[in-house]
Amino acid sequence: MKTQDKIPSTKFERAVKLVGTGAKIGGNYLKYYAKKSITGNDDKTDLHESNAEDIYDSLSNLKGSALKVAQMLSMDKNILPRAYTEKFALSQYSAPPMSPPLVIKAFTNAIGKSPYDVFDEFQAKSLAAASIGQVHLAKKDGHQYAVKIQYPGVSDSIKSDLKMVKPIANAMFGLSEKEMKKYFQEVEDKLIEETNYHLELTRGAEIADSCAHIENVVFPKYYKELSAEKVLVMDYLEGLHLKEYLQTNPTQEEKNKLAQALWDFYEYQLHTLKSIHADPHPGNFLFTAEGKVGVIDFGCIKVVPNDFYFSYFPLLLTEVQENPTLIAKLMKEIEIIFSGDSQKIVDELTDAFVKMTNLLSTPFKTEKFHFTYEYLDEIYAIGDEIYQIPEVKKPTQPRGSKHALYVNRTYFGIYSIMADLNAEIHTKPSHWKNELLKHHNLL
Repeated sequence: MKTQDKIPSTKFERAVKLVGTGAKIGGNYLKYYAKKSITGNDDKTDLHESNAEDIYDSLSNLKGSALKVAQMLSMDKNILPRAYTEKFALSQYSAPPMSPPLVIKAFTNAIGKSPYDVFDEFQAKSLAAASIGQVHLAKKDGHQYAVKIQYPGVSDSIKSDLKMVKPIANAMFGLSEKEMKKYFQEVEDKLIEETNYHLELTRGAEIADSCAHIENVVFPKYYKELSAEKVLVMDYLEGLHLKEYLQTNPTQEEKNKLAQALWDFYEYQLHTLKSIHADPHPGNFLFTAEGKVGVIDFGCIKVVPNDFYFSYFPLLLTEVQENPTLIAKLMKEIEIIFSGDSQKIVDELTDAFVKMTNLLSTPFKTEKFHFTYEYLDEIYAIGDEIYQIPEVKKPTQPRGSKHALYVNRTYFGIYSIMADLNAEIHTKPSHWKNELLKHHNLL
């Protein structure tokens, strides 16, 4: 794979790169319309593939926030044509890496020593490269380490990158300036946290300790004495990413076991710890030869506030879905409905939200549930239907708590991985259902 000797770090350099990409996209459209005028064929497959290639090439060289947004979009398969989601999915763990000289320079600037002075052995060629940093294999005293090195300039470019991405979000999602301000602040806060490797080390160690009892889930140990703000050192876990794991043709029983482990991990985080690993794309999990799931990235953690938790998650329960009075109360608490809304808007949004949550909560209504692509397609189809509601397509004010942004992203990511595994697992709520019902005096 082609490597990078330099990553654009100044606001000007990054803006020039994006402007150049815009020019390429304009050229792709000119080719499309020229071909259409000659052949009469309006198929946009080639256009989407060319645009996806050019956009990904630009973002993957910029790294950081711009590439992270592409990664997030690759998980929302109902928003973009398949050509984009498939190309952007590469940002999860196979973006173009830094060249060896740039790797050595970045490590030395962060630690104050060359990696060859810190470790007995260090591989300058990366094992995996994503949006914020890339990982290298190292050895010291016979022990293998994974060394994550942050791309130069990433933390300093977050605010300016997101400003450049806002017009794209506005064009793609029809978001108003108020909505962008509300939700982009949440994204900005999370991205700033992801560039703080001291914070990731602390959180990773805490969650690994809290979740050590969960069967078939493993975590790396982190090494504070070898790490720094831009370098994170942990145990090296051997395993395959989801795509490579599925290519080994595991049995359905094996896939179900790993899916159950991943499901139990997320259920415990969300409903007991009230703090979740909110970046559930395949690049952050390893499937080991011992039949376990390794969780290897804790940069993006969403702490779920208690008030949001007790207003949002009851809507997944049948007892609440059959209680219109409580639904009306909760819809206001999670900022879907506002006191000044007309009855027409209230009825439309309530009907749409209840319809979606009814479908999303299907796994919790039976002892076991079989996750399939057909089930995901149902969710996306309802999403498309809801998007046609005027108050959803062009809202008069931002709707939905900012806390739902990463919680929803996490759920969709997990559902997608479950479908990739074609998993049939135990999903019926345990303690958390009763806790929510008691909170609302329904038990």
